Amino acid sequence: MIKAENLVNLVSYQKDTVISRTIIKEKAGTVTLFAFDKSQALSEHTVDFDALVLLLDGEAEIRIAGKPNVLKSGDYIIMPANESHSVKAITDFKMLLIMIKKIKEDKCTGKR
Repeated sequence: MIKAENLVNLVSYQKDTVISRTIIKEKAGTVTLFAFDKSQALSEHTVDFDALVLLLDGEAEIRIAGKPNVLKSGDYIIMPANESHSVKAITDFKMLLIMIKKIKEDKCTGKR
């Protein structure tokens, strides 16, 4: 049965932990909800997906290609595919991560 859900309530904070809950997982991309306890982090990495981060609660630092960006509840940022990035909780925070795989075109036909 399809029903409306409150994203913020789908994950809870846990001491010294990052919690994730996958909402959609397909070849084209994923939608994942995260809850970070204060000071928790994801180390610098790259992925071959464009990613949109939407902060639902709290405050976080998102570094993209070494440049720090401080986001607060309601803010979003786009992390381009193949750019190094990291995430660190300034306070407890929750985010929705939407990752979309780039579709490569055939250079001969221009088709995807």
